[in-house]
Formats: sequence, C-alpha cells, structure tokens
Amino acid sequence: MNIIDFLTTVLSNAAVLVGLISMLGLLALKKPFGIVLSGTLKTIIGFIILGAGAGVVVNAVVPLGDLFNQVLNIADAALPVNEVFVAIAQKSLGRQIGLVFLFAFILNLVLARFTKLKYIFLTGHHTLFIATLSVGMLSVMPFFTGNEFLLIAIASIISAVWMVVFPALSAPFMKEIIGSEDFVMGHFGTTNYVLAGYLGQFVGKKEDSTENIKFPAWISFMKEPLVAMGFVMFLIYFIVGAIGASRGIDVAGILGGYWAYRGLLLALSFAGGIGVILLGVRMVLAEVVPAFHGIAEKIVPDAKPALDCPAVFPYAPNAVLVGYLASIVGGLVAMAVQIAAGGSIGGVILPSMIIHFFVGGTAGVFGNSTGGWKGAVLGGFLTGVMFTLLAGTTYSALGAMNPEWQGASFGDTDFGVLGNVLAWVGSLLK
Repeated sequence: MNIIDFLTTVLSNAAVLVGLISMLGLLALKKPFGIVLSGTLKTIIGFIILGAGAGVVVNAVVPLGDLFNQVLNIADAALPVNEVFVAIAQKSLGRQIGLVFLFAFILNLVLARFTKLKYIFLTGHHTLFIATLSVGMLSVMPFFTGNEFLLIAIASIISAVWMVVFPALSAPFMKEIIGSEDFVMGHFGTTNYVLAGYLGQFVGKKEDSTENIKFPAWISFMKEPLVAMGFVMFLIYFIVGAIGASRGIDVAGILGGYWAYRGLLLALSFAGGIGVILLGVRMVLAEVVPAFHGIAEKIVPDAKPALDCPAVFPYAPNAVLVGYLASIVGGLVAMAVQIAAGGSIGGVILPSMIIHFFVGGTAGVFGNSTGGWKGAVLGGFLTGVMFTLLAGTTYSALGAMNPEWQGASFGDTDFGVLGNVLAWVGSLLK
C-alpha cells in the first residue's frame, strides 16, 4: 500500500506525470543526458506555469460566481465544483479511488498499446475526477456492496475506457484546429466539443473565423485577445455588480473594497492568467510532442497525447472569448428552465464561471474550426445549456443516492453524461 500510495501521489500530479512521460520518450529516442534532463524539467515547469495561470483565472472568476449567486438569490441551488465531490468522497472511499486512479492509467496504456485507440490521457486531475465519480456512484449500488475487488475493477475499466474513447472522438476536429495529428483533447467536456465541431459546419463557414473579426477603429484595442478578454470581463463584473448594488446587495463585501475598482483588477487578473496559461501550453507542447515520437516508436506505436483543454487556446484566442460569453448565456437560459420546472428536471445549477470559461471557451474553438464565429457562438451556447441541465440531474441523483453528497455535483459535460448513466444503472440494480 505504501508503494501504491506513492505511485498515486506521483501520478496525481499532472506536472510530474507528464514530465516522466516526456522523459521516457526522450530516453526511447536515446537522447543525451542533458537533453533528457532539460526536456523533462522544462515539461514540468511548463505544466506548473499552466497550473499557476489556471489558479489565477479561477481566483478571478470565483468572486463573479459568488456575485451571481447573491444577485440571483435562488434557494436549493448548487454551484458545480468537481473538487467538492472529490473532497467528500475521499473521506470514506479514498483508498478505492486511489487504486482506481492508478489502475485506470495502466489500463489506458494497455488499451493504447493493443487497440486502435492510440491515445494516452495526460490530464491528471480529470483522471482523478472520473475515478472518483465512478467509485462513488458504484459504491452505493447493492450489486457492489461487500465486493471491493469488483467495484475497483469495474470503476477502473469505466475510467480507462472514458480516457481513450473521448480523445478518439475529438481527434478529427483537433486535426482541423491544430493542423496536425500531434495531440488530441484530454478533457472531459468532449461531448460539447464534438457537438460544437460537428454542428458548426451547418451554421457557418470556417473561413469566417473569429480570428478574422474586423473590429471598428474605435475599439481597435479589442484586436489584442488578452486586452479584449480583460475588457469584456470588466463589463460583466460591472453590470452584475451594478445590478447587485441596486438591490441592496453588499457587492463591496463580495468583491472587496471599492467594488468597481476590484472588478477591474479581477478582470485584468483573469486576462493575465490566460496569458500565463498560453505561455505554459506553448512550453509543454514544445517538449511533449517531440518526446511522444519516442514513445510512439518504442513503447506504444503511434501513440498520441491527450492534453488538457487550454492546449487549443493559442490556436483561436478570440473563439475562446466568444465561446465563454455564449456559454454564460446558455447557462442562464438553462437555469431559467430549471427554475420554471420546479425540480422536475433536477436541481437548479448556478453559473459556474470556471466551467463556462474552460469548457465553453474550448467548445468555441471547436465550433470555430468548422463554422467560424457562428460555430463558436453555437458551441459555447450549447455548452452552457447542456452542462447546466446535466449537472442539475446529476445533483439530484447524487443527493438521492447518498445523503452525504447532498449539494455536490460535477460540472464538465462528460461527467454529467456518466453520472446520469450510472444513476440509471443504479436504479435498475435496486
């Protein structure tokens, strides 16, 4: 168990995991020691930079989510945060989750080696999320009660299959986005990404890309993606903050100090975090892609890395912003439907700015690749609608299956798909 705990600790750190895989690839290519060491460390550093940027982005949008919650003032609602369910489930199922995390990664390598699905899932935190959701929902089914071996085996298989099938679904659209087959998507919002890419072709033309948008002279500053992101985020903060202040809500208490000024700083921090993410992505790709040629040649023939969603951000930064904003609109529409339904279609899901940005923004890139700016809008809007509705039904299912999980829900779309499927299977096994 000490060895397993150590391996789980190492593999759960995305930076170290990808660094080790980069090292294996460089060793397989028989590179000199200096290049192996440099490539390994630069990969780890790049992932740390990416994670630091993501942290800045999260810290910048969490207050906006809190502000939305106060302004909307909805009882019995949930804000989907994957880490919350992980923290709750780890208390009683930590060992099983750790084992599934490890075995799922090993099974992923086996499937990549012996099947046509040559994808290695490298997004460590999403591997942990899928392992936690699988273990958690299977653990409350009578069929698995008292049979830990079967529970771990089935949860590992489910997780591993998810880790190769969804990257495979993204592959055709990733080729369109990046212009090569160097890597695919390794993030569990792929249901929306594929839909955005597929439906984009029916609503627009890829030639009408978001990156070709001609801004009027008076807003020429919007040509700079990071500046545009910061400006739009400030507008969102200001509008929601003004609505809250007009209703007597302590906006200054939520944002801190002078709320308009704090909103500006948070908006610019958001843009700065995106800049850091893009730097980390470029650094990682510069090392991982060449190293994977070594893995493809020596370990898993034709293997391709499945990387986290920010890997596509540099290819269409404007599409990220369009998809993000459209996702917020879609989420608000779906939330209104949930409120009107009065619980008949699941709980009410409050706007999660983190999911709207990362999943909605990525869907915008996929939609843009086939349908230009119209595809980006559609992809983002569908993301907001789908993840909100799916998270609502998952929220209700989790609370019904285990009282300790009341109030918890996963956000990313693929987790919503799996959560609802497992809830349905659980109802059949009662």
